[in-house]
Amino acid sequence: MSVGVKVRDRESIDRALKRFRRTVNRSRVLREYRQNMAYTKPSEERRLAEKRSLRNARHYSRNRY
Repeated sequence: MSVGVKVRDRESIDRALKRFRRTVNRSRVLREYRQNMAYTKPSEERRLAEKRSLRNARHYSRNRY
């Protein structure tokens, strides 16, 4: 799961760095890394997943067209 950016012709390093940061954020590499830094008990994972699904269900029921 490596993320890379090739610097284009006549592109500044700042611009390439901005593109790299954007691709890293979109690929969620840092989020997974931070999650793996600490152990989460399976019961807590289930609880958080249920909480997340309730939040999503509420969101979708409110924003229905």
